[in-house]
Amino acid sequence: MSAKKKCKGESKPILQGRILEQLPLTSLKGVGPSIEKKLHNIGIRSIQDLLFHLPLRYQDRTRISPIGSVRLGDNVLLQGEITGNRIDFGRRRSLLCGLADASGLISLRFYYFTAAQKNNLQCGQKVRCYGEVRRGKSGFEIYHPEYHLINDANPVPVEENLTPIYPATEGLQQNRLRNIIGQALKLLDGSNEVVDYLPQTITSALGLESLTEAVRLLHLPPTETALDWISHGIHPAQKRLSFEELLAHRLCMRRLRLKSDHQQAPPLLAGHDLCQQFIAHLPFKLTAAQLAAFEEISSGLKNTHPMLRLLQGDVGSGKTVVAALSSLQAIGNGHQVALMVPTEILSEQHVLTFSNWFEPLGLNVGWLSRRSRGATRTEQLAAMKNGDCDLTIGTHALFQEDVEFQKLGLIIIDEQHRFGVHQRLSLREKARQGLSPHQLVMTATPIPRTLAMSAYADLDCSIISELPPGRTPVNTVVIPSERRNEVTARIEQACKDNNQAYWVCTLIDESEALQCQAAEATAEALGKQLPAVTIGLIHGRMKPEEKTRVMDNFKTGLLHLLVATTVIEVGVDVPSASLMVIENPERLGLAQLHQLRGRVGRGNKSSHCILLYQSPLSQTAKQRLGVMRDSNDGFYIAEKDLEFRGPGQVLGTQQAGLMSFKVAELSRDANLLDEVKSASALILTQHPEIVDALIHRWLGDKQHFAQV
Repeated sequence: MSAKKKCKGESKPILQGRILEQLPLTSLKGVGPSIEKKLHNIGIRSIQDLLFHLPLRYQDRTRISPIGSVRLGDNVLLQGEITGNRIDFGRRRSLLCGLADASGLISLRFYYFTAAQKNNLQCGQKVRCYGEVRRGKSGFEIYHPEYHLINDANPVPVEENLTPIYPATEGLQQNRLRNIIGQALKLLDGSNEVVDYLPQTITSALGLESLTEAVRLLHLPPTETALDWISHGIHPAQKRLSFEELLAHRLCMRRLRLKSDHQQAPPLLAGHDLCQQFIAHLPFKLTAAQLAAFEEISSGLKNTHPMLRLLQGDVGSGKTVVAALSSLQAIGNGHQVALMVPTEILSEQHVLTFSNWFEPLGLNVGWLSRRSRGATRTEQLAAMKNGDCDLTIGTHALFQEDVEFQKLGLIIIDEQHRFGVHQRLSLREKARQGLSPHQLVMTATPIPRTLAMSAYADLDCSIISELPPGRTPVNTVVIPSERRNEVTARIEQACKDNNQAYWVCTLIDESEALQCQAAEATAEALGKQLPAVTIGLIHGRMKPEEKTRVMDNFKTGLLHLLVATTVIEVGVDVPSASLMVIENPERLGLAQLHQLRGRVGRGNKSSHCILLYQSPLSQTAKQRLGVMRDSNDGFYIAEKDLEFRGPGQVLGTQQAGLMSFKVAELSRDANLLDEVKSASALILTQHPEIVDALIHRWLGDKQHFAQV
């Protein structure tokens, strides 16, 4: 067969006989440097990428509807004759054309038009158009329909397949994208098919259909295709592609884990006196779940390859004390520990907690933040480098180039969802002795099983499944902001009864400065409304010593009400606080709301959370706030959060790039994950040669997120 084939009507040769992933985009008609660059912008760099750039939805242009039968909101294909056109000078200048057939009349309105368009759409001209029926000044109208002029010399055939609507970008219209992808689909003949990397043992066992046929059908589904099957993810073609995409993501994370397993780590043996001394001096008894989680961590620390373990538990389940025990096992073996947290206020809280725990044991606890300056910073860096500091607590400052440890054996990352895969792995480079430190990542935002099996497939998992004795469920109510005065009256009464309260101010997609201004304004307004209540204010732009002073005053009861931004989301533990107001809760995700609510209910008092929302609420916001009102179960809330927001937002910006899907949806396709897990294990052991190709097909350049 010839290496080149000239297609009829095309000015460029279409290269045949080469693997589709190697075919350049410029081999297609109409793809020059400019269009190629636009395709690159949406992650398309080869013919194979085009084939896996799948539609978002479909339009039915296979039937011409009578104009008289259309209904408001319908997307319809119409054909008729132009009965007139004129420039309409309303609030916006527009071109208005009448279109009629034997059954009725409708208007076509163009807010952006050229003189040539006006001249082409003259009375008597036959037109076929597609668009959404809306209500306008002249009755039913279609705004900016896609249209073709029809005459005997230019007949326009009706589409034979449903019309795909693709993810696009500026300067790359749907018609052009359809044409380019259509050319790629024509290459799927007997000599060129999409390479199916999956072993037949997997495809046969799961009943997966042909990959090439699945791709072809999803681009151009026949009219009889059940689109509700596709929208619900149950069509066999979609199952075929969703399975492979989920498999590629899991393989990427498992390969990262295998790479880590081939590295050397210091074995940190158990049985040291430090752990026993620590437990003996605790003013409370550890729960069975805490001890079980520590036993799993302790076993991992003994290995000569790096432990990578995720510790998750609901708000207040006692993860910090498990982290302390893990640290003591490392320190007892002569190694240092780094504890990284996402916020300054959480790092300050941890410094106080760990200092109270560790200093009686003769251990040194250090602190490094972005605000560490001058001699204090120099002394801290020296203590870490020469081994005098046993545990260093810090924020992103621990990543800085001049940070060195003498003998780093364990890295603990608190609230791991604030950090990306590449961040938590790059911290291990701070170890100097040629060994990779063990890693423990923790979250008080329980991770849905679907995410744990995909985004965190490189981690082993431990769960603290019970709360310590004395934790009381929080009663949550949802109240509109019009009843704000009732809420402030309730705050006043609670403070008279010697209770303490939080008032949380939220702004979304705004600067930290604006959030702080909102908190300051709220504190000032509440101060005027509640003159008998002592009010404190805390936000992210305050100096560390000022925040510490405010928190100490709140803990000791000198302050009745603490007005704060979401900086109090994690790490703040004031058992006597029993009431929280969260303003504009509709702006936050469920996981963050659950974290904030977890600041109350930490003592033996009956506790309450008021969600003070701004009317009107969207339907989704109503559902989300309803979940908060009805449940205190963090694991259930995490599943609903994933359902409402998707993996990208739940994971946070640092990891969203790795977990964006073309076809699969974690909530919808959760039933595939067990099969994906089994298939990934089989491929890694028996077919390792296909791993790179699968990962590249589905993740492309995104795989660098996990290449640390």
